[in-house]
Amino acid sequence: MSTSSLNIDFFTNVESDFEICQYKVLAGLKSISEDFKNNKIYPHLSSLIELHRSLSDILGSLQTLRSEFPKRIKKIDFVNERIEHEVIFTAGADLAKVEDLIEWALPLIQAKIEEGKAIFEFVDDELRVEEVGIIPGYTDEGYFFVPDNEESKLLLFQYEVTVFESADDKYRALKTAFLKALEQGMAQLSPNSIKLDLINENKKLPNPATYAFNTDLYFPFRETIFPVTKRKLLRQLGT
Repeated sequence: MSTSSLNIDFFTNVESDFEICQYKVLAGLKSISEDFKNNKIYPHLSSLIELHRSLSDILGSLQTLRSEFPKRIKKIDFVNERIEHEVIFTAGADLAKVEDLIEWALPLIQAKIEEGKAIFEFVDDELRVEEVGIIPGYTDEGYFFVPDNEESKLLLFQYEVTVFESADDKYRALKTAFLKALEQGMAQLSPNSIKLDLINENKKLPNPATYAFNTDLYFPFRETIFPVTKRKLLRQLGT
């Protein structure tokens, strides 16, 4: 089972064999574990967090919905003067299996999230950032540099903070554009020199906010170093 199959549709369309569904969930989580062991946390970590949130919402809705379904008497307890009811689901609905699968899977997904977060926090601690030159008052646009130690390159990016709204709140995100790569072994330029070169190349940003990242980690760039860098930069920018 591919990790992309661990989605809402899988959990809300439960197959007849419950054990097969469990096996597929375990297989998907095992595949994610293999990537985590290789220090590759994205896109798995963010996908798992979103999946856990969505499944928790569905479970809460199902439990509310369960109380609204018609019921029938299951048992009359004359000693305790109590009547027990059981829910009658609508024809064709297999919501009980959906609920059971989600309840079973949520702790496993949460455990895997914690595993990914531990890697994220480790990389975040090992990733250092410094301001390059004078930082202007306007920081929603600028540059940042981050090393890809596996490829022995320093990668230069331009960034822009964007704002989007949901029904409940406003969110800020980081839009990035790759500019170029410098060979670490050949280019011994200081961050200030790199910044000046970029200013000369792009007159639209005469005084850009610029940040230089550094780390000694030899972790996958696309799946780990870069996503953590973006999150750290957003925090640096005060978002």
